Amino acid sequence: MAVEEKKGCDTKKTCCDAKKTLSTLLKVVLGLAFLVLGGLAILSWWGPLLIIVKGCIGLFLILAGVITLAIAKE
Repeated sequence: MAVEEKKGCDTKKTCCDAKKTLSTLLKVVLGLAFLVLGGLAILSWWGPLLIIVKGCIGLFLILAGVITLAIAKE
């Protein structure tokens, strides 16, 4: 019969990789900071943001029409 070999850790990965944990924590903190800054930017420049959105509505509708015609052509 074959003998099974056990490697360093169990199947449950009880080992903790400090580098991976620190990297994940840094990404979470950075992501939350970007969310807060983005929210503050939206609140600060609400008026100009609405002007940009209103100005893009026509271009969006043209693009949607072109894509719809391209799909209908098939």
